[in-house]
Order: sequence, then C-alpha cells, then structure tokens
Amino acid sequence: MAGLVGIGAVMDRSRDNNRVDQWRKRTGGGRSRAHRWAMVPMRLIVVTVAAAGALAAQTLLQQSDRLSELKLSNLLEPKPEAITGVASVIDGDTIEIHGQRIRFNGIDAPESRQYCDDAKGFEYPCGRRSAEALDTFLAVSGPVQCTFIDWDRYHRFVGDCRRADGASIAAWMVEHGQALDWRRYSHGAYATQQATAEAAKVGIWVGKFQAPWEWRAEHAGAAPSRQPLGIISRKLVAQSGYSCEPRRTCKQVGSCDEAQWYLQNCSWGGKLDRDGDGVACETLC
Repeated sequence: MAGLVGIGAVMDRSRDNNRVDQWRKRTGGGRSRAHRWAMVPMRLIVVTVAAAGALAAQTLLQQSDRLSELKLSNLLEPKPEAITGVASVIDGDTIEIHGQRIRFNGIDAPESRQYCDDAKGFEYPCGRRSAEALDTFLAVSGPVQCTFIDWDRYHRFVGDCRRADGASIAAWMVEHGQALDWRRYSHGAYATQQATAEAAKVGIWVGKFQAPWEWRAEHAGAAPSRQPLGIISRKLVAQSGYSCEPRRTCKQVGSCDEAQWYLQNCSWGGKLDRDGDGVACETLC
C-alpha cells in the first residue's frame, strides 16, 4: 500500500512539474514577443500607423461626394424600366426622352456655357459643339434606349444609353473628343476611347480646355441646362425663319428676339452674350 502511495506522489509531482514547464514556456514566449516588439523602432510604428490612417481618410474622401448624392428615394423607389424613344439633346451628356431627363453614366461633357481654346488659341463654345455632335450622332439611328443605373442629385435618370443600332453613346462621345471619361463614376470604363481621342487630337483635344467638373467648381451654382437642343432646335429653325449661317455679330442682328434665338440655338451664340448673364446683345434688349 505504501508503495502505491509513493507512486501516486511521484505522478502528482510530475504533473506539477509539467504545468510549471508549460507556464514557463507561455510566459517565456510572452516575454519573447514583448522583447521583439521592443526591438521595433518607435518611429517605424508611428509611420506605419499614420500611413494606414491617411489611406483610410483618402478612401473616405473619394467616396464622400458620391455618397452625398444618394437620396433616400434611391433606396425606396423601385428601379425604373429601360426608357426607349426619340431623344431631345439637352447638352453633351444629357438627353430627354418622354419628358424624363437622362444623364449618361460615366462621362462628363463641357457645359452649355463653357468655352475652350482651339488649336490656334481662339475661344469657341465647346459645350455647344458637344451638344451638336451628340444630336448629329443620334440622328443616324433611332430610337435611343437607356438602361437605368442610378438617380443623380438633380433627380435625373443616370443610364447606359445606346442607339437603335447598338452603338454606345457615351463611348462614341468620349472617342470623338466631345466628352471625358469621368473616372470617379466610370472607374476607367472609357479610358481607351479617351486615349484614342487625345492621340488623334479630335474634339476638345484639339486645343486647351478645362475639365467640365473643374469648370463647374469655378462656376458654383450653375444648374443643369434647361433649354433643349437638337431635335427641338431644328423645329425652332423652321418656325422662326432664322438660321445659324452665316455667323453674326450684334451689329448685324436686327432685334432682341433674333439675338436671343442665336444665343439659344447656334454654336457661336454665346459670343453675343459676353457677360454670361443670359441676355444677348444687351444694346438691343
């Protein structure tokens, strides 16, 4: 019996020794890890943490503008069906079908009142030129069909639009230098078309220009265009008897109504409104 007790005592001591060894290993590992962290220069730790914070802040800023455009209605409203019909051109990246304003997704065209410089350094109404190019392109094959992507801050239907022959309107506008790839929303979907336009020096790439989003930032408060161009303008030509050819100066214009017609319907009409207040040839008006 005494022998069995002795064996049990030995086994208990062995188990105790094993626990002590395991505890020493754990605490030793902890001291080792603490020692390794102590060997890392504090400057390196601070720089790493700061870099991670800067990256997170940059990502948040890049997304904040887009998030600010989201409305509760975007989440509550059912996704609209595709819209198909004859398009009226509002500007180089916006059309209207059946009374619904539609913004092309992923591109940005010069604003209606925006001017650019041509190859010789002369100003020209690149916003008007962009709208006219779009009108001409759409006239080749209709109707236009637009698939819904999102709503923008002006509650315009943002969509992927194509002609009846399947040609992508946004891609064509960028490839012909009439609009820019808006990477903020396109994620570079039209980068290839833009590179082609820049290399060929077509459209706004023929000279100098300001990116439309930068132009809008400098002209804060400028709302989207409200005067339709394109198809509606062609009707006005027949109704008014006026024509955009030849170009005219205020000295060659006979009335305020005529001056305003040129301002609203001709690519060079902005020249008649030098102060940009929406009134052409103020000596007549």
